[in-house]
Amino acid sequence: MRLQGRVALITGAGSGIGRAIACRFSQEGATVFVNDLIVDRAKETARLCDNSRTHLLPADVSNSRQVCSLFKAIDLKSKHLDILVNNAGIAESRERWHDLNRRAEARLAERARDGKAKTLWNVTIEMSKKNWHAMMRVHLDGTFLCSREALKRMSRDRTGAIINLSSTAALTGLPDAPHYAAAKAGVLGFTRSLAREVADQGIRVNALAPGFIETPMTAEISSTLKAQLIKAIPAARWGTPEEIAAIALFLASDDSAYITGQCLSPNGGML
Repeated sequence: MRLQGRVALITGAGSGIGRAIACRFSQEGATVFVNDLIVDRAKETARLCDNSRTHLLPADVSNSRQVCSLFKAIDLKSKHLDILVNNAGIAESRERWHDLNRRAEARLAERARDGKAKTLWNVTIEMSKKNWHAMMRVHLDGTFLCSREALKRMSRDRTGAIINLSSTAALTGLPDAPHYAAAKAGVLGFTRSLAREVADQGIRVNALAPGFIETPMTAEISSTLKAQLIKAIPAARWGTPEEIAAIALFLASDDSAYITGQCLSPNGGML
């Protein structure tokens, strides 16, 4: 019960890593506010947490008005907020995933046959400004907007922990997803800057940069590409949401009291 008596908000907690974190924090005694844009998913997470300390708060974290309303709803139920996990994120549409899989598999076949890819394909050239900004709004704007509201509460109490979800894509770049890599790299820069800003207020800010994790988001990657990606991981497998939740628990608890401004990257040895 390492989070007994504490209050946590998990954004994007309707599935995957966010759901695993919400359930783990609940098991450790926290009152958990489950946020997701898709209400049915959030309800399922709240059901899985299965206790009276879990509350459902649907909202779009990229919308400043909805974020303000979200935190006001927390204020009505709790006098403080101890933990914020900025996990909300988006990926490509299913149709776009199928196109990416098809093209990436074609390049793999060309490299296996000819030693290099011959097909000309540049995602950045094809990408629309709308798609670029959509990725930035949810990942980067959402992290900023929620952190800004959380800090109003945490600064008053002079305590708190903020955990931002980044990605190994921020550390290495990610072919075919420059918008995702750029957004996640922005999250890292924001994390380090904010950690310096609020450390003397008793608030810690850290980031998690997972490698490939078994989630609904990555389920769209084809089995052919997944097998190829696993070859680059010394652990020879993808991670699980529960393994990421365990590290989030460490960063949220007093066990990490002297850790701030850091990025932990559970990636099976890939980096």
